[in-house]
Amino acid sequence: MAWVILIASGVLEAVWATALGKSEGFSRLWPSVIFFAGLVASMGGLALAMRSIPIGTAYAVWVGIGAALTVGWSMISGDSTVSWVKLALIVGLIGCVVGLKLVDH
Repeated sequence: MAWVILIASGVLEAVWATALGKSEGFSRLWPSVIFFAGLVASMGGLALAMRSIPIGTAYAVWVGIGAALTVGWSMISGDSTVSWVKLALIVGLIGCVVGLKLVDH
């Protein structure tokens, strides 16, 4: 169950990171609200997951999921250019996250 919570928290990290960018320095209401709600839920889930998963593994997986999804969404939405190098790096990042899960026993 801790891994499910950690993955959901990583997804929420991408949500709050994207909302932070869209909030324009907290001058736009709804992106700011989404940022704060996503931040609290993401950090709370990370804290819960860290009860069962070692801190180094949990944090690396959380950041990796959030980073991969944030960059991926940025490319899909047109906020960032798509390149083979970015795609390869995202695949490598996902591979490292999966690897951390596999070696965590």
